Amino acid sequence: MPKDWLNLSDTAKILGVHPSTVRNWADQGQLSVHRTKGGHRRFKRSEVELWQQAQRATGPVEAQLVVQNALKLTRFQITEGRLQAESWYQKLDDEARNQYRLSGRNMMQGLMAYLACEGEEAEAEARSLGYEYAARGRRNGLSILDATQAFLFFRSMLFDAMLNVYEAAAVSSSQAWSDMFRKINTFTDIIMITLMETYEAFERGNQR
Repeated sequence: MPKDWLNLSDTAKILGVHPSTVRNWADQGQLSVHRTKGGHRRFKRSEVELWQQAQRATGPVEAQLVVQNALKLTRFQITEGRLQAESWYQKLDDEARNQYRLSGRNMMQGLMAYLACEGEEAEAEARSLGYEYAARGRRNGLSILDATQAFLFFRSMLFDAMLNVYEAAAVSSSQAWSDMFRKINTFTDIIMITLMETYEAFERGNQR
């Protein structure tokens, strides 16, 4: 079995409880669990460790650390079929499509940098991503509507991925999560506004 995956007994050892307790937690939805084709329970090591950390968090500082660790575990899972359904994606060539497929990862990295900064430095991080989205869209012949739809697609992916980690972590501090989601919302709002401002600047430049 890959090291990233644990069976019931291994998970029980890590959590210091009886396997039947782990089974009950999993069946009750308290602990994230995955099923093999044969119906066996499997647990992802990173999710178990994050869940364990969340249960030990007794104050706002500890809860905030859990949320930050959860962000590091967030993974974008974007299928080609889902992208193919997007009208803006259908207008791109293969090279441009590959660039856009990396957009989710770039947004995640930008978010981590944004959260590590404060004030003007944090806003500059978000604005740089907005400019990047606009420049990429213009370079590939997308309209401002297409470029905005592309950004909104990846923003939706970001929130979906975060919600999945939120459920797996089972952080008891709703305040820590609400603070984090407010910051993510502000971060993505700045990106979108900068994207639209940059497109308008490009248009004004072309009209001269």
